[in-house]
Amino acid sequence: MTAIPDFPVGTNTTISGLGSSFVDELSGLSVPWQGAEAPEPELLALNEELAVSLGLDVPALRSADGVAVLAGSAVPVGAKPVAMAYAGHQFGGYSPLLGDGRALLLGELVDRDGRRADLHLKGSGPTPFSRGGDGFAVVGPMLREYLVSEAMHALGIPTTRSLSVVATGRPVYREGVEPGAVLARVASSHLRVGTFEFAARRGEIVRSLADHAIARHYPHLLDQPETGENNRYLGFFTAVLEAQAALVARWMLVGFVHGVMNTDNTTISGETIDYGPCAFVDAFDPGAVFSSIDHGGRYAFGNQPAVLKWNLARFAETLLTLVDSTPDAAITAVTEVLDGFDSRYEHHYRGGLAAKLGLSEDSLDQALADDLLTLLEEHGADWTAAFRALADELRGNPARLDGLLPPDRSASWLERWHAAGKNDGRAAGERADAMDRVNPLYIPRNHRVDAALKAATGGDLAPFAMLLEVVTHPFEERAEWTEYASPAPHSFAESFRTFCGT
Repeated sequence: MTAIPDFPVGTNTTISGLGSSFVDELSGLSVPWQGAEAPEPELLALNEELAVSLGLDVPALRSADGVAVLAGSAVPVGAKPVAMAYAGHQFGGYSPLLGDGRALLLGELVDRDGRRADLHLKGSGPTPFSRGGDGFAVVGPMLREYLVSEAMHALGIPTTRSLSVVATGRPVYREGVEPGAVLARVASSHLRVGTFEFAARRGEIVRSLADHAIARHYPHLLDQPETGENNRYLGFFTAVLEAQAALVARWMLVGFVHGVMNTDNTTISGETIDYGPCAFVDAFDPGAVFSSIDHGGRYAFGNQPAVLKWNLARFAETLLTLVDSTPDAAITAVTEVLDGFDSRYEHHYRGGLAAKLGLSEDSLDQALADDLLTLLEEHGADWTAAFRALADELRGNPARLDGLLPPDRSASWLERWHAAGKNDGRAAGERADAMDRVNPLYIPRNHRVDAALKAATGGDLAPFAMLLEVVTHPFEERAEWTEYASPAPHSFAESFRTFCGT
């Protein structure tokens, strides 16, 4: 591992009071480090609403000193920036040492509601974990993460959030020369299944890591005993499994494809993390794959629940010695919990789908749900637009739905759907309004994101700013935003691919 340089003590006072509980409480899981110099830093995007919620001074962040911190080239007073260590299964293959190859944990903030949050930089330069990479990032992928993570937050989906993107003035070499950038990301923590995979190989530290994670994310478990049938570590596994089952159900309900569901991208908090080769489906297709490196379709849209369960099995393996000192007993206990993943996922997905259809969960039978998905897939119907069209149909305006599904093919299903709705107890208009509150009209359409990022890379941020405004108000129909609700042209959708952005 690279030797630790003698970094200067931080003198920048723009962000003060950064905590360091991860560094202070856990040894061997990070390396002290500092970001590279940014030759000509320029603030491209700043999330002022998020900054205020974190108790940060917006004018100070916009100052030269503030931008230097957000670019990674200056260290706040009292901060202990580190590159975090973790392992991970990537596309099913185990890598014993991954870590923050181009990222730094600056420290921890406490927001105005008393919740602790990590402040983390992405693209800040090489670290001991860079594995031959240059450690930098470029403008397009960093703005993609900013845009999509904020859209996910607006959709009510647990996610890391984006505080800023700073252009560094450094040319970065990919297929060609691109402008460098650093993203400042906020998360309830950056603990991952991969963190536990790394710690488990180092023995006793896994207990300290588990206790740290429990205190931070599931403090109600601290009252449970460390040993015995209902010990805190089995409860911890159950809590993470529940959080992740709920999360992946929400992804499926909005048509989100993560694209790189490695165990190092599966959080302990249940937040979505890492928006590299991500995308949203237009036409409903369980086999949709957008990542340029997912040649076998491992992380296809419809595979996401099963992959998440597989990742959780890897997490369970790291906790066995904590759950029970007898290996067979530990395996039996975690297997019983893991076997409950499918029913937990179905509970969240079914409840969400019922809401999208304006039905109570009791009114939605499985055949009705399955037949709708078959209809949408057979006709290549747009997933997002279909549910808004159904709400219009309830209001007596079938035109939008008729443009998505041939009336002669949808008539029988609609008759059954209306019959199910009569058992709901609400008037049609009331149900339609409720559907509009949970079904977004605007998502980060792939062609819109692609165009906005290309413009931003060339120096024009206006399309990015406009798209950000739209997707952070996903449920509010506005006439001037009509074009943002349309799916991509067929020619674009056929060839669209996303990349990790490394």
